[in-house]
Amino acid sequence: MTAAEPWRVRDVVAHLIGDDVSRLSRSRDNHAGGGPAAGETLSEFLHRFNAEWVNAAARISPQVLRELLATTSAKVLTFWQNTDLTAMGEPVSWVQPGRPAPVWLDCARDFTEDFVHQEQMREAVSRTNPRDRTVLRAVIDTFMHAMAGTLDRNAGNNALADQSLVVRLQPDLDGTWSWCRVSGSWQPCPEPLDPTTTIVSDAETWWRLCVRMLDPKDARVQMSVTGDEQLAQAALQIVSIIR
Repeated sequence: MTAAEPWRVRDVVAHLIGDDVSRLSRSRDNHAGGGPAAGETLSEFLHRFNAEWVNAAARISPQVLRELLATTSAKVLTFWQNTDLTAMGEPVSWVQPGRPAPVWLDCARDFTEDFVHQEQMREAVSRTNPRDRTVLRAVIDTFMHAMAGTLDRNAGNNALADQSLVVRLQPDLDGTWSWCRVSGSWQPCPEPLDPTTTIVSDAETWWRLCVRMLDPKDARVQMSVTGDEQLAQAALQIVSIIR
């Protein structure tokens, strides 16, 4: 079993193939597939779609799954290599629902999903590898795009205009991200000299929090917070996936 229970490793592989086929069909070939049914949310639709795909793949052998994934992964890589990443594309719902996003962010979203599922499979078979800092930095950078919206929703409408948040991930990444509240909304900003709240965490805890492989309460005990605890709790509601 994996952290994506009740899926097995082979089910996660089938899911990745499904993601690749969907990406190629809609983005490369402009093929409009089915969407949510009446009254069905995006999250509910995706859970149904994923379950249907994994159930259908149960008849496929592990060897064929591996061969299919090698084929679809190569084709998706070629697609991204030949795509204008500076253009505007489909929304990344956990950043700004319903609003077009830069294509590079859509690409990065795909990258983070592959990263998370690979980690789930590695852990399930006890084959973890030393962390690649470049890969981890790219994953965290992408996940952090969910923070501004998270704070807008959870930090309260009466928050002071000059509030600021710093998230510092060390020692495994030694990176810093900052947000400031300006004109009633949160946005990335240079690191302030005297932030309202500073959260210090290791990168492993943070990315697992972002995809809910770790609950906010469990993540909090592994972090250090200085300043406004309420703002920290709002930040820990970050979710960088569709749930």
